[in-house]
Amino acid sequence: MYHLEVRGLSKHFGGIRAIEEISFSVKNGAIQSIIGPNGAGKTTLFNCLTGFLKPTKGGIVLREKEITGMSADRINRLGISRTFQNIRLFREMSVIENVMVAQHSMIRSGLLPAVLRLSGFKREEREVRERAFEYLEFLGLEALAGKTAGSLAYGLQRKIEIARTMATGALLILLDEPTAGMNRRETDEMMTIIRNLRELGKTIILIEHDMKVVMGISDRIVVIDHGVKIAEGAPQEIRTDPMVIEAYLGKEMQ
Repeated sequence: MYHLEVRGLSKHFGGIRAIEEISFSVKNGAIQSIIGPNGAGKTTLFNCLTGFLKPTKGGIVLREKEITGMSADRINRLGISRTFQNIRLFREMSVIENVMVAQHSMIRSGLLPAVLRLSGFKREEREVRERAFEYLEFLGLEALAGKTAGSLAYGLQRKIEIARTMATGALLILLDEPTAGMNRRETDEMMTIIRNLRELGKTIILIEHDMKVVMGISDRIVVIDHGVKIAEGAPQEIRTDPMVIEAYLGKEMQ
């Protein structure tokens, strides 16, 4: 069964065709990469999939449910969560508070119980904190739970972002350049995290420029150039595709 189907998706900004007629599907539990040169339209595609942009035309189907044009918060509630190319943490809040905030949609208590600190709200707050700590444990961040998020190293902040995506309860996680700015050790750790997310039953789509990462963890790869899909296939197929080599891999893998 397909977790996600993208059908002829296009996004135009006036006369600029950022993406045009892109189609692909992602199986449940897969790790799928989207690659291409800078400016190819990869982030625009992510923004359409997550509701930050409304597509000009085409369709998006999540587990057989049409989600095209839905708002970002509604798509998130339906089970898609993402990280961003530029880290978007609440820098002055603690690590665990950043993860707790991601669970806001799961809290059933209204404003009055929260203001009055009624027992039902306190119980929910305790459960949210416990779950947040479990996500931090999964990523090896439990010792940093009380630290201010903005004070931590770049690679650790990336992990906190992933903990927040887990906290939403999403089954489909979109990672926008998860290893950008990382050294080799941090990159290897991130690859292990992505594989472990799959073991938890998550489906992963990532934008990534590090070809060692892409070739090392992807089940399938979609290649975009100038807003158009030019290839799709298993890593070995993409590695040897003449069009992909000419447009992208020839430069990236030298």
